[in-house]
Amino acid sequence: MSSFNVGVIGIGDISDVYFDNLKLFDIVRVLGCAGRDLGKAEAKAAQHGIPRAYRDAMALIADPDIDIILNLTHPAVHAELNLAALAAGKHVYSEKPLAASFADGQRIMALAKDKGLRVGCAPDTFLGGRLQACRKLIDDGVIGQVTAASAFAVSHGMEWFHPNPAFVYQQDCGPLLDIGPYYVTALLSLLGTVESGCALSNRAFAQRTMHYGPQQGETFEVGVDTHISGNLAFSNGAVATIVTSFDVWDSELPRLEIYGTKGTLCLRDVDPCDGPNLFGGTLLLRTESNYRWKNMPRQTPGSDWIEVESRHPFNSVSHARNSRGIGLVDMAYAIRDQRPERASGAMALHALEVMDKLINSARSRTFFTTETRFERPAALPIDFPASEG
Repeated sequence: MSSFNVGVIGIGDISDVYFDNLKLFDIVRVLGCAGRDLGKAEAKAAQHGIPRAYRDAMALIADPDIDIILNLTHPAVHAELNLAALAAGKHVYSEKPLAASFADGQRIMALAKDKGLRVGCAPDTFLGGRLQACRKLIDDGVIGQVTAASAFAVSHGMEWFHPNPAFVYQQDCGPLLDIGPYYVTALLSLLGTVESGCALSNRAFAQRTMHYGPQQGETFEVGVDTHISGNLAFSNGAVATIVTSFDVWDSELPRLEIYGTKGTLCLRDVDPCDGPNLFGGTLLLRTESNYRWKNMPRQTPGSDWIEVESRHPFNSVSHARNSRGIGLVDMAYAIRDQRPERASGAMALHALEVMDKLINSARSRTFFTTETRFERPAALPIDFPASEG
């Protein structure tokens, strides 16, 4: 096929970015959308020049003209709708996570295999300029053999900026399953498969108070641990620490650091939400020639971090552009050319297994081993999508 018709399920705020970005590529065409009611779907279709609006998700899935389902719904219904789309013979690209449980994720991937269909999954931020530059430095051996990594996604929670955050504080969510997929996926894209791990967790508050939006001042119950500290062992020998929390007032931790035998890569930001969940940003490098403790106690002249240029092939003007949907575009090319997609369901399932088992490890105070495997995705060509022919 020269192009694919996309049907979008879920038309909340995040859908606007997808609609705008997918218009940039001839390989995909958004043919229709569906939300919770027909009126909202018609309004969204009119806003973005989309030909068709449907009364509900199942009506869209049933349309024989739709090739790929883009699922932007609430995580609690990801599995139900992803499975329905696959059963109807559609390829699927899902917002993160792939499902609310590892078991449901396994069902999705098993059905896709039986049907001979593709599954892709967000986050695709690892295809952004900063993490792709990080990937190139690792692949080129600039920091030597990677031995360890650290990832920190800490803040004081979504009730400070989200109008309806209660769902992220319930079972099948929490900080690890909400913001964690960006950080876990970044680590997987750089380091590959996780073999084993363990975690500890707790929660600071039994109730939370809304500080934003029309429900400001109202309280809600917390049903999940809100601070999780995990350790991961990768197949390549590297070990990593990951901390996700909604209990931290402020922090000067980096968002992500990769440690090698010849140097350190650092994704350091001021905003606690500005990390691997974005496409652009600053990437810093230190090596033997400029590390700050050399010749202590005096600092070596010129020993500041080296800022690495991180271009984003989606936008030659700014590598910080919000390029959500690049994973779906890449999957469409992959289907056409019969090659592996980069933001793959296999990697998303492995990420889901890792997060699911970290949560269970914290509850049971036990180590875990993983059962799933995936191929580390190929680096994104700097001239994508021109390189796709």
